[in-house]
Amino acid sequence: MSTADHRGGHNATEESVGELVSQASQQISQLMREELRLAQAEMTQKGKRFGIGGGLFGGAGMVAFLVLQALVATVIAALALVLPLWASSLIITGVLLALVAVLALVGKKQVSQATPPAPEQAIDSVKADMAEIKERAHR
Repeated sequence: MSTADHRGGHNATEESVGELVSQASQQISQLMREELRLAQAEMTQKGKRFGIGGGLFGGAGMVAFLVLQALVATVIAALALVLPLWASSLIITGVLLALVAVLALVGKKQVSQATPPAPEQAIDSVKADMAEIKERAHR
C-alpha cells in the first residue's frame, strides 16, 4: 500500500510540474508577443521620425536652391543697378539662408533621434526578461 501511495503522490507532483511548465510556456509566449508589439510600435515611431527628418532635409534642399537663385539675382542686381535693389536682394538672400539653416538643424535632430533603426527598448526588454527567466530557473 505504501507503494501505491507513493505512486499517487508522484503523479500529483508530475501533474503540478506539468502545469507549471505549461503556464511558463504560455507566459513566455505571451511575453514574446508583447515584446514584438513593443518592437513594432518603436519601429513605427522611428520610421515617422525618419520621414519627418527626410522631409525637412528635402525642404532645406529646396530652400537652398532658392537661396542660390536669390544670390544670383543679387549679384546681377548689384552689377546692374544702384544700391537699394541690391540691398533688398541681399536681405532676401540672408532670410532664405537663415531658413535653410533652421530646417537643416531640425531635420538633423529628427534623424539623429531615430537612429539606430532598431527597436532598442524592445531588445533591452527581451534581454532583461531572458535574464530574469534564467535567474528564476536556477532557483
